[in-house]
Amino acid sequence: MVAMTQLRVGERAKIVDLSRVSDLVKRRLLDMGVTEGAEICLKCTMPLGGPFMIENCGQCVGIRRHEAMNIQVKPL
Repeated sequence: MVAMTQLRVGERAKIVDLSRVSDLVKRRLLDMGVTEGAEICLKCTMPLGGPFMIENCGQCVGIRRHEAMNIQVKPL
């Protein structure tokens, strides 16, 4: 289990723990279909500490780096 920020671009992973993410962010992620057990693919990372872009079920979602550090994933 690693933080989402440790994935490489193009790497696929399964989300295993969202417990350290704030309730507000967790709710927003749930609205977009990003839940524990979901498979994601890291599409790109923005420079200078910018957000991460992940793909989940065909849609791309941007996540702040700070929030991504609190999301635990299991690389596939």
